[in-house]
Amino acid sequence: MAACIPVLHLCQEANKNWISDEVIEFVARKLDLSAAHVKGVVTFYTLFNQEPPGKHQLWVCRTLSCAMRGCDDLQGTIERKLGIGPGEKTPDGKFSFELVECLGSCGTAPMMRMNNRYWENLSVEKLERIIDACREGRDPSSEDFNR
Repeated sequence: MAACIPVLHLCQEANKNWISDEVIEFVARKLDLSAAHVKGVVTFYTLFNQEPPGKHQLWVCRTLSCAMRGCDDLQGTIERKLGIGPGEKTPDGKFSFELVECLGSCGTAPMMRMNNRYWENLSVEKLERIIDACREGRDPSSEDFNR
């Protein structure tokens, strides 16, 4: 049972960043758990995708520190710029967006996780530049967003 979450993370990474019903069955068989138990883990934790996400997966933290420092503004920016809300993906498949609970970066709020990177002390302006870079096919992690 203790291996369930780490194994699901590995499987998600190997399965193009999502957990299919086949993956749930596989993990259940390999770990000698019920499929219902594994499905319960997948549906409980927001970091497991139950369908293929966008190429750029935006996870905006909404817990207390981020809420107090402007996560609502980040959410509004994503909704305005990309035309999607939490739990949605852009029609072109480039972006998906989720509001999630604490990502463990409370001292640098507000923050989001995108493409396995934390974007901390995030302002609306920085977020807009990150989204624009992704839209244009540029790697935002190689650019200076502190200017």
